[in-house]
Amino acid sequence: MNTRSIRPGNIANSLLYWSISFWRLFNCCKSYSSTRKYLFVAVVCFIYLFFTVYVNNTTNRDKRPDLWTGQGRSDPEFTDGVRDGDANESFSPTRSNVVYITLKSKRHKPANIRGTVRPKLRKKKVRVRHQDAQDGTRNKANKDEHTSNTNDRSWKLLGHSDRFNKIDRLYGSDPSSIRIYSQRAPQWFSDEDIADMRFLADSTITHIEEVTLRRFSSFILFKSEINRTEDVHEPGKCCGVVRSPLDVSEVFAFHLDRVLGLNRTSPTVSRRFHALGDGQSCPVVLWDPSVSPVADADQTSERLTWGSYQASLKHKCWHKGVTPKAEWGCTSIHHHEWSRLVVFDFLLQIYERLDRNCCGFKPRLEDTCVELGHHGECKDKESVELTHIFHRKHDPRHLVFLNNKGYFDRDEENLNFKLLEGIKELPEQSISVLRSQRLRERLLQSLFLDQQYWESQGGRQGIEKLIDVIERRAKVLLTYINAHGIKVVPMNS
Repeated sequence: MNTRSIRPGNIANSLLYWSISFWRLFNCCKSYSSTRKYLFVAVVCFIYLFFTVYVNNTTNRDKRPDLWTGQGRSDPEFTDGVRDGDANESFSPTRSNVVYITLKSKRHKPANIRGTVRPKLRKKKVRVRHQDAQDGTRNKANKDEHTSNTNDRSWKLLGHSDRFNKIDRLYGSDPSSIRIYSQRAPQWFSDEDIADMRFLADSTITHIEEVTLRRFSSFILFKSEINRTEDVHEPGKCCGVVRSPLDVSEVFAFHLDRVLGLNRTSPTVSRRFHALGDGQSCPVVLWDPSVSPVADADQTSERLTWGSYQASLKHKCWHKGVTPKAEWGCTSIHHHEWSRLVVFDFLLQIYERLDRNCCGFKPRLEDTCVELGHHGECKDKESVELTHIFHRKHDPRHLVFLNNKGYFDRDEENLNFKLLEGIKELPEQSISVLRSQRLRERLLQSLFLDQQYWESQGGRQGIEKLIDVIERRAKVLLTYINAHGIKVVPMNS
């Protein structure tokens, strides 16, 4: 029997034919011994079983459609799909070529990173720092109360050297490093923010110099082609402060500030200079001449210490329009501003403002408090002065977050909870972002705008590692809020 002609409708006839054949053979074997009869029956059963399995497999195989020729055998779905004159056309199989990009991809635990994911740069700059320490100028450390890490020796006199060639002065970096592919930027950026970011990243540079101002350390300032005057104090002047490549985390801090709805940092982008930082990307912060320290040394009021700061939190200075009493020791800063500050500083683990002596965590040798010898001054914490506390002269109620170098290599067992002491309320808008589980999505969308920073951190993989750290700290902060009964309240600007 030809098995190719067997179809499901002929199986019953085939079984009847073979049954009659087996019965005849069995009757013919009655004259043989019982052993031979049993052996013959076993062989016949084996042949019958083999035949049945083979027929079933052949039948099932014939039912499947041929994906490459379109010759579907017995499936009504395929026959319906090729009717109406399409039966002669070849069937093209549907194969998905879609690459599903998930928001939460597989990531490994981040390496020991501070402001960047490139530890090679960190090691290189550490040697420079140790050379500065061996040169030994403690007087410089004593007058460095309101400064950032941009006063390294490697940054001195750069504005007056010949290393700033014509390319740096006229072009600076590649154009259009701020990329916006949709109709508008993310909603947490204002039109002014985007304009400032484009200016810092793409403007033509006419001059770069080192500037030294009262109450500030020297810093590198560049001017654009629209700035023709020489007075760097001119209000509204468009200039950018160039930071060290080690402070590149200030770019991340700016985007985190906007995503959380704090809006207290100055616009910051990443830009590459040929004569600075060995060609590495440097953070550039918009220069604002109206910013000044809250506790000015020339004023008769006392400096802001940890004790006076805690007292101001207790008395809720300027809250609900109540004028504080003189004995409360309040500054001009509104009570809610400190709540915004601690959320920002805790997520980035910035200690220079509220804990410059590193009393709330175990510092490393490369931390500023250890290098300057401040770490041992933790016994009399009430008299420790707060630093990097700024506001604008025309807006004394609100803080301005400057010198926002964050640290990403501090694990959850060594977080600085001293930053949260005395805080009883936190801003609802910022905490809602942390609770919504959309912090990663928003940070990715936001940081993608700065192409120079995105690429300097290793693309999405490097950015994901930084966000991993912030997300874990956010979970710790939310747990702390629940454990200590901290209220989450609306805080209007």
